[in-house]
Amino acid sequence: MNRSKLALAFLTVCSFSLLWAQQTPQDNMQGMDMSSHATHDMSNMNTEGSASAMQAMEGHHMDMGPHMKMTALRQPQPGDQQKADEVVQAARTVAEKYADYKVALADGFKIFLPNIPQKQYHFSNYAYAAEAARHFNPQHPTSLLYEKDGDGYKLIGVMYTAPKYTSEEELNSRIPLSVAQWHAHVNLCVAPPEKRFQGFQPNSQFGLHGSIATQEACDAAGGRFIPQIFGWMVHVYPFEKDTANIWSVERQGQHTD
Repeated sequence: MNRSKLALAFLTVCSFSLLWAQQTPQDNMQGMDMSSHATHDMSNMNTEGSASAMQAMEGHHMDMGPHMKMTALRQPQPGDQQKADEVVQAARTVAEKYADYKVALADGFKIFLPNIPQKQYHFSNYAYAAEAARHFNPQHPTSLLYEKDGDGYKLIGVMYTAPKYTSEEELNSRIPLSVAQWHAHVNLCVAPPEKRFQGFQPNSQFGLHGSIATQEACDAAGGRFIPQIFGWMVHVYPFEKDTANIWSVERQGQHTD
């Protein structure tokens, strides 16, 4: 991929992460600084941030390493399954509406990094992402999940989001934690400009697969530490037949290279 495409990809990641993380005002200032850094000097652009975020979107985080956290499964409570089933039904209705990806595009969904090969493409609606920061609407998923299908796309699921500061009680009120596990991408050390390509090498220090997972180690390596790069996320595969597959956290891992 040439430099101009990488630049565009990184800027897209920065803007998308700012919206999706849905941070506190103080955190948003830090996010603005990140975007400013990206545009300050494109010749020193750090491509590892882009690559790491893209890998996260593809589901490489499912190895449950130090760069991903998940909510713990709770004991089922009365009404949990019914509430989760209602979310699935809403997700299925949305998925049926947008089975044709062109309909999604016409309704304002945007393909996240369309020029970068991915296992799952996220068609995201920024208005719905902003809505998700305030309250949960199962009819308005932040993203639609598609797989490449010839010259088009095949819809396989949807993704809901919540701000990164959302408590587990609030996540539970959105989708019961006895049924679904929300996940978040954490402890990212973005490589300094002079080491930006190390993230593509095996056993790298940097990125969401890197060995560095603490602020101290990242500072020592000259990187930029991001405690949590996006908000909370949960994938729903509404066309599956059983609960385990509908709310599967392993499925994304099975779609990695």
